[in-house]
Amino acid sequence: MTQNGNLKRLVRARAAKTGESYTAALQHIRQLPDEPVIRSIRIAVAQTSLFNDPRDISALRASGSEMRRLMEEAHTTGARLIHFPEGATCSPNKRIMSENGPREIGPSDWTRCEWSVLREELEATRKFASELKLWTIFGSVHQLTSPHRPHNSLYVISDRGELVTRYDERLLSNTKVSFMYSPGKNPVTFEVDGLRFGCSMGMELHYPEIFTEYERHDVDCVLFSTTGETPSKPSLAFAAEALGHAASNSYWISFSAHAPQSVTVPSGIAAPDGQWAVRCPTSGEAAIAVTTIRNDPVSPARPWRRNARADLYTPHQIDGDPRSDGRNLF
Repeated sequence: MTQNGNLKRLVRARAAKTGESYTAALQHIRQLPDEPVIRSIRIAVAQTSLFNDPRDISALRASGSEMRRLMEEAHTTGARLIHFPEGATCSPNKRIMSENGPREIGPSDWTRCEWSVLREELEATRKFASELKLWTIFGSVHQLTSPHRPHNSLYVISDRGELVTRYDERLLSNTKVSFMYSPGKNPVTFEVDGLRFGCSMGMELHYPEIFTEYERHDVDCVLFSTTGETPSKPSLAFAAEALGHAASNSYWISFSAHAPQSVTVPSGIAAPDGQWAVRCPTSGEAAIAVTTIRNDPVSPARPWRRNARADLYTPHQIDGDPRSDGRNLF
């Protein structure tokens, strides 16, 4: 859905000033060059149950069913997009996967994963996204040909049920890169209803360069997916960093994690002012939260920060040592 919250006011103001009819004033306003357009979209952020054993067929089925239930709930609220956590289908536990485990963490044995069942659930989710006309972004392990380790990925499924793109986690933890996954290489963006989204996941919230890079790609919102932690070890730093990145880059951040940590840090959507626009319940249960996000084409914040990060200050800097300018008081 595309909206311009100021359009009616602009049209009425012109009609009152010129004596034109509303229709004539509207036609004139629409013909103005470079008129900023405010676009908005209703999105849902999810927190899901944690399934961490890819050998467990019943758990893989339950994960898929839960995701589709939340998709339907988001659809009933009018959401155009739903965003799920890292490993929403299954977030393989490093000890379960370790060929030396569970006591010793070692290289993951990916033959333990029920790949065929996982693919069936992915296909069911893809088809359901098409039925609901709902953009669906969710975390899953992406299998590569042997001997390559899989990617830890976010799939982007369009409202037509098409796999539009896939984001592979780039800045992996030591355990992930040493024993579990192959790292990705590139940022990923895609557009829905005129708004641009970027993808990030895992522990990448700790790296501001990921988020300044997406600002340079002109995104309106970054979808960040993580597994989260248990209530005894919540991702408090992640939540604070999400707000900080949203404010410092003047865009929205959707923060999606698994439900167990929600009693202290629920999933939510951070606004460009560095405040939570909406958050999931702190119940420890699978749930969604829904809000409308929009761009702000007239805000001076992003252009100013881009100038500040470039050469804005260089002409104003003073050459030489300020301690030798003759005005040092000490």
